[in-house]
Amino acid sequence: MKILAINPGSTSTKIAVYENETPILVRNIRHTVEELAAYPQVIDQFEFRKNLVLQELEANGIPFAFDAIVGRGGLVKPIPGGVYEVNDAMKRDTLHAMRTHACNLGGLIADELSSSLPSCRAFIADPGVVDELEDVARITGSPLMPRITIWHALNQKAIARRFAQEQHTHYENLDLIICHLGGGISIAVHHHGRAIDANNALDGEGPFSPERAGTLPAGQLIDLCFSGQFTKDELKKRISGRAGLTAHLGTTDVAAIIQSIEKGDKTAELVIDAMIYNIAKAIGAASTVLCGKIDAILLTGGIAYSDYVVSRLTKRIAFLAPIHVYPGEDEMEALALNALSALKGELPIQVYK
Repeated sequence: MKILAINPGSTSTKIAVYENETPILVRNIRHTVEELAAYPQVIDQFEFRKNLVLQELEANGIPFAFDAIVGRGGLVKPIPGGVYEVNDAMKRDTLHAMRTHACNLGGLIADELSSSLPSCRAFIADPGVVDELEDVARITGSPLMPRITIWHALNQKAIARRFAQEQHTHYENLDLIICHLGGGISIAVHHHGRAIDANNALDGEGPFSPERAGTLPAGQLIDLCFSGQFTKDELKKRISGRAGLTAHLGTTDVAAIIQSIEKGDKTAELVIDAMIYNIAKAIGAASTVLCGKIDAILLTGGIAYSDYVVSRLTKRIAFLAPIHVYPGEDEMEALALNALSALKGELPIQVYK
């Protein structure tokens, strides 16, 4: 079976072609700021990104013939994890999504491309809005603002299954804390195959990250909102996009920041150590969800390549559980294998309503 996986990100579009479990083509098409600036809204990038996928397939001599096309799911309404076939309800909710992110294009492009192929199905798998929270995890101090979760569900669940396989067991048998260290930082508690607690790593809470603010002091945030200094859109960027490391240090490049530290930059050292401190605190808090009975803590995402960050984070959390590091992300493989398993009947194909 041939699978095409499409993963639109904020600055790139990743594609992969799989023949059963074997990758035939994996590409990361990067987009310049100037290219994307031509489109006022993310949804306006639809044709641009769709055509790039087709051009990349043609340039590499890949025939346009697939059994399934799977896209990274968008920020639709909260749903349990799994594989979903793209339908009209999903497309409608994606087009009117409350939050904007390039991942919203994944299912739409998959659906458009699959519609031109006979017997080709369009899927999404484990989108960022996967919600398996326990009811107690949803309650905040204000009934006006229940807790929601937006996190790296696809990569976290893929890494969890990989770890389980290495340990000769099943994901559904384990209690894990998984921390994705990327442009955003998500920390989730996985209990027997369900993520029963996870933060809103896009614009809600948790540790600050290279480009997101994480949890902020509520009173000061309200004061800032009514100060007249910023528009609503500008303030949203101060929470997600131009926040975190880039707000403090002018860059999201952790490797470059560490180079500055090695040259004696004390401000950079303080800020990066504060990020690590906040990540460790959040992992420590997550351990209480499992009453301290944790099989392992898994660290993943691009920042997990950094020995500077991982060593300092490990020093703070090693007393909680064994730590395993999986740098980078397995999202393309996870998308393709989820679609393959769905076609084979090994995973149920869920209906989005």
